[in-house]
Amino acid sequence: MKNGELYTPPECMGALSGVTRDTVIKIAKKNKIVTHEHVFTRHELYVSDECFLTGTAAEIIPVVKVDGRVIGKGKPGPTVANITKEFKKLTKTEGLKY
Repeated sequence: MKNGELYTPPECMGALSGVTRDTVIKIAKKNKIVTHEHVFTRHELYVSDECFLTGTAAEIIPVVKVDGRVIGKGKPGPTVANITKEFKKLTKTEGLKY
């Protein structure tokens, strides 16, 4: 996350296509968060405002440090918290669509 926009690597760069990732992208778009799928550098990651990982079992995991460098304010940010809240709400009421 940088300036309120979501950045994710494309699947061709090793990002796994999955239900959790796809659902998070849909939640972001529903909340009018501009979403970019592109190759980005470590520097772009280091200067992010917020960062998180997705996975089937882990769901959404905030990241506060990368390579010993603090990301954003060093704690989970409000956008990641909102996406997590929306994700949990969705999984409790509708389940995830395959």
